[in-house]
Amino acid sequence: MFSNLTTRRGFAARLAALFSGAGFVAVGKAAAAPAADDKGVVQKLDDKGQPASGQGFITPVIVHNGVIYIAGQGAHSRGDNSDAGKTPTIEMHGKMVMDNVKACVEAGGGTMDSILQLTVFLTNIDQYDGFNKVFKTYFPTGGPARTCVALSTLPGQSLVEVNCTAAVVRSGKKG
Repeated sequence: MFSNLTTRRGFAARLAALFSGAGFVAVGKAAAAPAADDKGVVQKLDDKGQPASGQGFITPVIVHNGVIYIAGQGAHSRGDNSDAGKTPTIEMHGKMVMDNVKACVEAGGGTMDSILQLTVFLTNIDQYDGFNKVFKTYFPTGGPARTCVALSTLPGQSLVEVNCTAAVVRSGKKG
């Protein structure tokens, strides 16, 4: 048993099995570009459903095996300055964030009803009820499994940030 691990051929065989099991099936070969609906393919998309540019260090939407993963969306996401000059409220930031979440989920081929799990990060737990008023408007028939956490601060001075996972229910483009 151990002698197979000590030979180069045995080691290479086990390493190849490990890589293929982890989804790296093109070890030693050039991989052809897979179709968007291939199992095992990881799609990295922007918030409009287009292939991510690769310029940023965070990808807003990842689609893999029928699941959409949405990176944390804050009120600062996508450069929206609609609250410039105004004192931000949790309702204002909550709507901006949930609009961002909706755009990203739809870009990945989901809907608000296909969101499976969602995590809410608030800068003040006292804003819980205010955020819930906004949240309910996006899920009038009941929301997904949800966790809410309070922290001291969020990037871009956002009062709230949300990340989530959703199921793909249609092709990845809005429409």
